[in-house]
Amino acid sequence: MGRTRKSVDVDRKTIWKVGAEFRWKARAMYLAAVLVAILLGLGSRTFSSRLPEFVANHFGDALWACMIYFGLRMLWVDRRVSVALWGSLLFCFAIEFSQMYQAPWINSIRATTLGGLVLGKGFLTADLVRYTAGIAVSWALDQGYRRLAGITTRIDDDESFE
Repeated sequence: MGRTRKSVDVDRKTIWKVGAEFRWKARAMYLAAVLVAILLGLGSRTFSSRLPEFVANHFGDALWACMIYFGLRMLWVDRRVSVALWGSLLFCFAIEFSQMYQAPWINSIRATTLGGLVLGKGFLTADLVRYTAGIAVSWALDQGYRRLAGITTRIDDDESFE
C-alpha cells in the first residue's frame, strides 16, 4: 500500500511541529547555559580576590569561550555540534588576534566596560589555551547532556551525530 501525497504532507507537518518544539526547548537550554556562563564569568572577575589564584587567573577567559560556544549552539541548534565547536574556536581566536591591532579608535572601544569584556585589551597566547579549554569543556558537557537526553540525530536530516 503506497503513501498518498496527503499523508506525506501530514507527516511533514508533524515532523515540523516536533522539530519546532525541540528547537525551542534546545534554544532555551542553551540560553540558560549562556546566562550561567556569563554569571560565573563575571563572578570570577568580581570575586577574584576570594578565589584560588588559578581560578581567578584562568576561569574568566574559559567561561567567556563557554558563553560563545553555547551562544552558537543556541543560534545553530539544527547544525552539527562540530559547527559550534569550530565556529566558537574561530571566533575566540579571531577576537584574541584582533587585540594585536592597537589603533586609537578600537582602543577607545576597548576602554569601555562592554568593549573590554567583548574585545579584550591585549594579546596573550595563554588566552588561546584558556579559550580552547573552555570550548572543550563546553563541548564535553553538551555531548554528555545530549547522550543523557537521548538526542543522537539532527532534526533536519536525521543523520547520526556519531
